[in-house]
Amino acid sequence: MLIECRDVCLAYENHIVVKGLSFTVDSGDYLCVIGENGSGKTTLMRALLGLKDVSGGSIEFRDGLKMHEIGYMPQQNGAQRNFPASVREIVLSGMTGRSGFGLFYSKHDKEEAVKCMERLGIYPLRDRSYRELSGGQQQRVLLARAACAAGRLLLLDEPASGLDELASEELYGLISEMNRKQGVAVIMVTHDVNRALRDATHILHLHKDETFFGDKESYAQCSVCSHHVHAGGCREEKCD
Repeated sequence: MLIECRDVCLAYENHIVVKGLSFTVDSGDYLCVIGENGSGKTTLMRALLGLKDVSGGSIEFRDGLKMHEIGYMPQQNGAQRNFPASVREIVLSGMTGRSGFGLFYSKHDKEEAVKCMERLGIYPLRDRSYRELSGGQQQRVLLARAACAAGRLLLLDEPASGLDELASEELYGLISEMNRKQGVAVIMVTHDVNRALRDATHILHLHKDETFFGDKESYAQCSVCSHHVHAGGCREEKCD
């Protein structure tokens, strides 16, 4: 087990958005976090990163998991899309946590950054300015940066937001490959329920009335999920 959340309560601007939340993440898991806007998905991600205190309950790292072994890919805003740095510089910055926040990157850091760029197909773009890239290329760069930091766990907050169908499919494929072939556990916030049911091993559905956590097969059979997938939102108060 990598993470155990027990009876967690989270607040945003003094308003409780998540309460009584319990779930676990094991090595190799692919957990998709879904739910309507305002259900606490991003707040939960911040709590997992240690950027947000829990109002109740506990979040514990297990099996020796360290913060520097976690890669994080946040949502982008307009200012970040215009960041004036090269692809190489942005990807390499993902090694900062591993290198102890020193002033210089080691030879090993640079080699690992090259490997990440090669795996994600952006090595030919290494000297290009980040702000000149397409949306899909920028997301690949951010994924490569997160991959440099992700020794054991990768956290993703709406990674395909703003991408067209083709670019989204390519990005999701790369994430799934990292999970399957490299054994990196994934926790991903997404609104794409069908994609979650396709790629994930487990689903965490945050809802104001009731929360679901379990494997995707169990989720696909519950009445809340059934209405969510086919009608675009939960209409039942609880699962059968």
